[in-house]
Order: sequence, then C-alpha cells, then structure tokens
Amino acid sequence: MNVNVTEPGDELFQQQLEVLKKHLAADPRSLRNVFVADGTQALAWEFQQDEIGAKFIGVLWNLLLREDDMSTVLQRFLWDLPLKYKRKFIRALDHHLSGRYPMFKGLSEGWPAETYIPPYIRPPEDRSHDFELVNQGYLGYRSLGYSLREVDLIVWLEALRDKQCEDRPCELGALKQKIAEAEAKKVGGCPVKIHIPEMIDLLGKGKIKQALELIESCNPLPNVTGRVCPQEHQCQGVCKHTKRPIEIGQLEWYLPEHEKLADPDRFARFKNIVSPWTRAEKPPIAVVGSGPSGLINAYMLASEGFPVTVFEAFHELGGVLRYGIPEFRLPNTLIDDVVTKIDLLGGKFVRNFVVGKTATLEDLKKAGFWKIFVGSGAGLPTFMNVPGEHLNGVMSANEFLTRVNLMRGRDPAYETPLPDVEGKNVLVVGGGNTAMDAARTAKRLGAKVTIVYRRTEAEMPCRVEELHHALEEGVELAELKGPREFVGDSHTHFVTHAIVDVNELGEADASGRRRPQPTGETIEMPAGLVIMALGNKSNPIIPSSEPKLKLSKWGTIELNKGQETFVKDVYTGGDAARGGSTAILAAGDGQSAAREIVGDIPFSADEITAMVEKARAYTDMGLEPQKILKQHELASGIVEMTVRAPMVARSARAGQFVRVLASEDGELIPLTLADWDVEAGTIDLVIQGMGTSTRLMNKMQVGDAFAGIAGPLGRPSDVHKHGEDETVVFTAGGVGLPAIYPISRAHLEIGNHVTMIVGFRSADHLFWTGEDERMGRLKAEFGEKVELIYTSNDGTFGIQGFVTTPLEEMLKAGNVANGRPIAEVVSVGPPMMMRAVSDLTKPYGVPTVVSLNSIMVDATGMCGACMVPVLTDGKTERKHACIDGPEFDAHIVEWDKFMPRFGMFRAQEGRSLERHKL
Repeated sequence: MNVNVTEPGDELFQQQLEVLKKHLAADPRSLRNVFVADGTQALAWEFQQDEIGAKFIGVLWNLLLREDDMSTVLQRFLWDLPLKYKRKFIRALDHHLSGRYPMFKGLSEGWPAETYIPPYIRPPEDRSHDFELVNQGYLGYRSLGYSLREVDLIVWLEALRDKQCEDRPCELGALKQKIAEAEAKKVGGCPVKIHIPEMIDLLGKGKIKQALELIESCNPLPNVTGRVCPQEHQCQGVCKHTKRPIEIGQLEWYLPEHEKLADPDRFARFKNIVSPWTRAEKPPIAVVGSGPSGLINAYMLASEGFPVTVFEAFHELGGVLRYGIPEFRLPNTLIDDVVTKIDLLGGKFVRNFVVGKTATLEDLKKAGFWKIFVGSGAGLPTFMNVPGEHLNGVMSANEFLTRVNLMRGRDPAYETPLPDVEGKNVLVVGGGNTAMDAARTAKRLGAKVTIVYRRTEAEMPCRVEELHHALEEGVELAELKGPREFVGDSHTHFVTHAIVDVNELGEADASGRRRPQPTGETIEMPAGLVIMALGNKSNPIIPSSEPKLKLSKWGTIELNKGQETFVKDVYTGGDAARGGSTAILAAGDGQSAAREIVGDIPFSADEITAMVEKARAYTDMGLEPQKILKQHELASGIVEMTVRAPMVARSARAGQFVRVLASEDGELIPLTLADWDVEAGTIDLVIQGMGTSTRLMNKMQVGDAFAGIAGPLGRPSDVHKHGEDETVVFTAGGVGLPAIYPISRAHLEIGNHVTMIVGFRSADHLFWTGEDERMGRLKAEFGEKVELIYTSNDGTFGIQGFVTTPLEEMLKAGNVANGRPIAEVVSVGPPMMMRAVSDLTKPYGVPTVVSLNSIMVDATGMCGACMVPVLTDGKTERKHACIDGPEFDAHIVEWDKFMPRFGMFRAQEGRSLERHKL
C-alpha cells in the first residue's frame, strides 16, 4: 500500500508533538527513555504497534519535509531511537511511501546492514557520449523531480544506518589482525582524519551546516576527496556494516554541494578575514604544486594566519585533479571551490612557475619564505620498452588526458589537437584508475575501446565502481593479455595493431597478486591508438636542482622526520614522496605537513615583517602579466618579440626553452630562448608562423599579454672550454639562428672560438645579419674569436647551398675549419637539416649535438610526448626532450623513429588552419 503525503490534521497529534519538542529541546535521550517506557502518547503509541500505519507515516514524513524546527526535532528523536524502532520506521517508508519514492522499495529487507538507498548514477546509454558527471550522488535525485529537502532526507536515511561504533574504525582504521601487539598494523581509516562518527551524528540530527563545518575543519576538499577517494579501501573498507558499508564518501561530498544550493552566499564567512599578508604576523610559506597535497596544505596554513604562495607549473590550478581526472568523474568546479576558499583566506597563486627550473628551493628561501612544502606529484609516465612504442599513435595516458582535460582539446574552440579516434580501435594498457579514465574518455570521443590487462579482473587495482561504469558504457576488457610489440604502417608510421602475449597466472609477487606469465601463445589486436596507463616514475626536476634532497631507489623524495625532508624546513608529501598514489593519501600528507609547520616561530616581529615584504615582492613579480614590450617582423612569417618575464629571465641559460600559451584557448608551444635581459626582466622570442598557434602568436601586438610563459625549461647547453686552436662549429637553418645565438655567445664568453654556418632560403629571408644587428654586434664584440659563414638555397646571399655544403668541405679537409680543428658541431634548425648534419659528421667521428624541441604538452616530463629514441648499448632507450634534452648526441638518435613523430597531428593542424582561414 502507498499513501500520498498529506498535511497533518490530528489535533491530539499536534499537541503531543509540542510536548515532544519541549522534551527533546531539554534532553533528547531522557525523552527517548520516557517514550520507550510509557506508551501513552500518540507518537509513542504508533511506534509500539506491530507496524506503523499508512496515515501516520505520511503525516510524519510530511513533518520531516517542512525543514523547520519541528522537523529537526523529529530527526533528532528518530536518530536516538533504539534500532528496532528505526527498523519499524524504515518498514513504513518501504510499505507506504515507495510509490512516491521508488528508492524506498525493498529498503527494509536487511536494513541497516544489507540495504541502502544508492546515490543516483546516470544510465549508461545517457552518459557514455558526454562528459557530464556520471555518479551524481544523492543530489542527482533532483533531476528526477525531488526537492532539495527530499534529498536531504534521503541522505539522512543513509546516516540513520550508522551503528555509532565506539571504536571509530572508519576514522582511525582497524587492526589487520586481532592481536594485542601495539605495533599491529592498522588498515583503512581516514588519511585526513575526518571525524566521521561525529559527522554522521550531526547528519543524523539534521545539522547539515554543522556537519560541513566539522568536516572542513579537517579537510577543505570534501567535495573532491569525497568523489575520488577509494573509500572501499579506507573508511568504508573497515565499516562494521561489512555487507553494505555506510556511503561515507557520498555523505562527505554531499555536504559542500548542498551548501552551494542552500546558501548562495556561502563564502560570506570569509568576508571579514584580513589577509595574512596584510597582518604580517607569521612568516611566509611556499607551497610547490596545486594538487591535492598542495591545496590542503595551503588551505590549512592560510587559515592559521600564514602568508602562503602556491607555485604551480601549469596555467591552471588543481594538478592531477584537473589534468588527470575527467570531468565526468570530478567536475572542475569542485577544484575551483577549493581555490576560491584559499584565495579568500589570503593565499596567493603563481601559475606557470616550475620550481626546479624557474627557481630552486634555495631561491624560494632567499626570497623570504620560511618553510616550503613540495607537492609536485609523481611526473614521468612509465612505458613498457617494447618494440614499436615510438610509433605515432602510441602515447601515455598522461598526455591523452591532459590534451582532453586541461587543454580541452575535445572543444572545437580550443587549439590543442587530439588523436582522431572516432570509430577506431583504441587499446588502453593497464588496470588502474588512470586506465579507466583514459578508456572512458576515449569511449566518449567515439572510439571502440579495449582495456588490455596482464592479469584478471579480480587483480585490477582500479576502483570497482570505475571498472563497473566502464564496462557498462561499452568498454571491453581483455584479461590476461600483455602487448609484446606494436606494429605500424611503414608509410604513415601510425600504429596499426599490437602483438599480444596470452598470459596465465603463476605464483604471487611482492604485491600479493599472482604473477602473469606468458603461455607462448600470441594474438593480434587492431589498434588505431594505444594509450599506456602503467603508472608514473618520479620527476627529477626538483631533486636535480637540490642535491641535498635524499631520494629513494625509485627516485621519490625521502622523509627525515614526519613530512620533513633531509633539507631543513622543506617538507613533502603525496606522489613526490610516495610515487604513484591516491588523492586522499596525498591530501593526508599535505595536512600532516601543515600541522608540523605550525609550531614555534623563531623570529621577532620585525624579522617576520621583513620576510613577508620580501616574499610578497617576489610573489608579485611572479604574478606580473607577461606582456609584449616590443614586436617586429624579421622576415616573412618570422616575428621577434621582447616579453616581460622577469622570473624566466633571471634563471635563463643558453640552450633552454620556454613553454608558451598565447591565449586560454590556445596550445602549449615550446620556443627556444633567443635572448634575455636579467636587469630589464625580459626575454626575446623569435616565432616562425608555421601552424595555427604560432601564426596567431605572430598577430599579437605590443601590450598584449600571453596566457602563460613557463620556464626556462630543459637542460642548459653543456658549454665547456676547448683548446685554444680548436673551434666549435654551429649550423643553423632559418629560425635555428636565434637558438644558436645564446649558445655560441656562451662559448665565446668562456674563450672558445666559434664558427657559425647560418643558412637561409634566399636573401629575402635574412635577419640578424646586418652590422647593427645581433650577428654584426657579436662579431664586433668578439672579433677573430667568431667566424660567420652564410649560405642560401638559391645563392642570393653567401654560399649557394645548404649549411651542409661548407661543413662537408671542412670535414673533407681533415675536420678543420679555416685551419682550426673542429672540437664539436652544434646543430639547430629543421629536423631534416639536423639529421643531414648528423649523417655527415658521423663517419668523421666529430662529436655532434642537436637540439630537439619535438611535440610537447606540459614540457616538464609529465606527458612523455617529447620522446626521443636513442641507442644505448645497441638497445633503444626512451629519452624526453624536456627532461633529458633538448640537446642530444646526434649520433645516437634513432632518426628513422624520431622524425615521423612530427607528423602525429599533421591532419589536425591542416583542419585548424582551414578553420581559421590561415
């Protein structure tokens, strides 16, 4: 039987409710005892029947819906009832209200241990083609027509299942084994120490606002961690309801999302906060990275009154939460909420700042920052090192997801290209959450997706929910399969299929999972795109800039005490210390580090004021708009710009490059630094308009600001002293000249002789060659230490031919240039030219260096796109231009594998040029 929810009309019932309200306000538990013992009141009478009647439950539910003092009183009353009365209440909802609320149907069967009301998950047929949120939580029921208050009560019913355990396993964890030793290992629990029992208690009493306040006192990211935390291994994994744990993650996520709807002025509580930078009562803190560990660390320290600056390598904030997790799982608005709160607390964010390159940890200390938290993430993607990984169409999940998520390549209004996957077979290699994200993303882009996993489904480390959703959406799973080789088209150099080992499971390995072993059988699997989702290695950028940091054998930063490293006042956490881990563990590390940082301050008020002023000036410099100060056309399609970028200028070295984003809808482009002026705080860029992004850059005018310039990136050139009679030969084609200019100057400044062979297409394409231009000024400054040789394809300027023409003459003359032995050759320019130089010098044994700025996305090692295959001891080794380069020994580069990578997105670039009419 089902009843309509009606208005209460029983006068006696109303009178009894007033009595109930008064007693509850005074002492809820004493009233419960009276209620249980004395069945004389109307309300008590109903509950003491075998079953609650239809009319009564309709009236009671309607009172709960009123969202007034009485409804709160009733929630508190029901929350405190003994379990047998709660079960009676749930049976009444099931039997009498499931017509209006289908989710109540069957709820009473096994409640509270075995049944629950699940969050709303969009049907697979609706969600598998868009990027809207899949698991919409309890608020998703609003899309079915239920009011916010009705959803509040659905959430309350989930809280009502709680056993109110005294040992708090959801928060503190549980002993792995029932042994008495103090060192017995605990499992589960909450890494950020949320007081889960108290949170549920407040929800059970209808105190939603207070529950949110409690949770945010521990964790400012509840709407983030509530969505991506693997609760099945943490709080819910040790819930006493073993068959159907309390939906703690959903409750956590619900609270801030409810606040958005219920309180449009939810940030009002921050309005009267005086910025810690203004108060200057505590010394400044630098936070490196805006991922989960960095954000929680910054929030907690800012809320404690510390001036905080977060230095983020990307142009947008959130770290892996933004670039790695698709919006159908974690909407960007949730990340933005956290950033807004930190901003309102007085925290500052400096984007496009790569710690370890733009500045070292020591630089930050010198800039006035007392302590530093490093939450830079893991970094370098892992590959299998099997034949064929160099092929176009084989990429890391980091690159694929960054192109889709951070750079919004799926939006036609944005310039970052995506692989053409519609209707193609896509293989995703791996079994973790990143593999699920990549697979489900590719599916939404129209691909036919198969997850290739070397073990069975039971051993997959991903969240069960994510795999379940992937399979629902049409993603296929190939278990016990491991690629051994990728094969491509010899003309297009794109992958066409994988040769895959068929495995069986052997003995358990160190992880406790059975080890996969090839059976000897292989199969072929067609593939138009292969996405490698095999985890990440540690990024070496920060450690390489701070040799005092101790590293583990895996390259992660080692901890000395707590979250502090072996460098005093430098703390770390998350993937930088753990390797590939989870967002919630990273957040827990950030929280722990913040608690360690908050301690005795060994400075006087005057010293703190001076530190704050110094750090504020440094932060403000990092926040300066990167505006074009000068701009002029050097030759047809080639533009030189002088840009305000003081942070880049002060750290720039010869041979390095910057990552440039012209506009928010643009593409990240690597550009070599042509020059810089530390005192003026400027850098010079020379841009040749080849594709859409560079052509649009060349249309920018003086006064325009870039959306982001990050750097300097890559390793500086290896400049060392050669013999007095030797010469370093530089070969540059076209815009290779601006790249070799600072390198040649660096050689000249330490006393080396240089010979510069510079090639142009014709006299119409010359630049920097005049006496009052850079080459002329270089010659005037260093005199006989520099020899300039020009070539042109058509002979209209200098020697007719390519740069290889005079170089070949030098080599044939005994490896000498104008009587000087050639110490080394440095070649920068079009890839075909660099290869030609490499092929020319190799038989002569002349050391040759090439600068390879290939396809990049993040340019800090995270994406793995800038792969350079080199031969080491006869085996192909994967290097990365942004980490290991951009300079490489030309004679070990596998050019046949490297050169085709420039064609990876040629078709997409052509369509973009056509769309922009360029």
